[in-house]
Amino acid sequence: MTRPVPTPDRLLELGMGFQASKALLSAIELGVFTELAKGPADGPALRERLGLHPRAAADFFDTLVALGVLRRADGVYRNADDADAFLDRDKPAYAHLGGLLEMANSRLYGIYHHLTDTLRTGLPHDESSASELDTYDALYADPARLKQFLASMTGVSHTANRAIARQVSWRDHRTVADMGTAQGDLAVQVLLANPHLTGIGFDLPAAGPVFEEYARAHGLNERLTFAGGDFFTDDFPRADIFTFGHILHNWDLEKKQLLLKKAWQALPTGGAVVVYDSLIDDDRSENAFALLMSLTMRAVTDGGFGYTARECRDWMTEAGFGRTWSEHLAGPDSIVVGIKE
Repeated sequence: MTRPVPTPDRLLELGMGFQASKALLSAIELGVFTELAKGPADGPALRERLGLHPRAAADFFDTLVALGVLRRADGVYRNADDADAFLDRDKPAYAHLGGLLEMANSRLYGIYHHLTDTLRTGLPHDESSASELDTYDALYADPARLKQFLASMTGVSHTANRAIARQVSWRDHRTVADMGTAQGDLAVQVLLANPHLTGIGFDLPAAGPVFEEYARAHGLNERLTFAGGDFFTDDFPRADIFTFGHILHNWDLEKKQLLLKKAWQALPTGGAVVVYDSLIDDDRSENAFALLMSLTMRAVTDGGFGYTARECRDWMTEAGFGRTWSEHLAGPDSIVVGIKE
């Protein structure tokens, strides 16, 4: 049987994929989708509304048409349906995607420019590179960057957070503590779906005002409180369930194991730890999103990396959890649960 003759098409698409990515990210930064949500416009009118130079504007708008995020008929541009739903800053759904893509544009895009250096040296290229602070101390030291980062964590996690609120059995528990809570969306979604629960969001103290604003916006300030601290050095709060959403991938193996051990020690018998991340498949060959996320962790943290469900279950068993299991949540995310028996 004759093997198909290889073509360069797939490699070309991969190698030049950054162009399409940056065109979309710049469109978000410029507010293209927000402007067109107010009403369709022809090229000159849209260029004027956005304050763009005439030299590249037409190519830019038509590139967005070719990428499928804009539509054009008789020279008039409008948003594609998905772009209109998720990329208009004035719509609630923007918070679930727009913040993440803003962070990708302002932070991750530049970090990936240095990926080759990271691969050669093993060193990250993030906010900590220019200071003596570690990754998260450096990030949390800038209030504006911190607020954007915390909102982006809501964006990357929101779909999984809603799935956890429905998928995990909460009925036999009364309290949940979300560790490394960021803006607090995981705790918010769990409490909205389970009115009998009260919750705590635990993070570095600088995250407190952003968390409390988000809790108030969802009417949960009576049931959801913030606790500031360092979960490596401070005691865990009292809770029936500890959640770690997109947290363990930030740390090296020793710190991953320490967090799970501290959770086991703080839980009552029958309590649970709930971990979710974009888990790498056991064969490490299929979930490209999770592997790219692990590569991102290598580039932005001192020791972080992605992991498989099997590895996480082994760490839970070593920490003392008697029963563990994993299951798919949504998109690239999966959950690992450990029960203290």
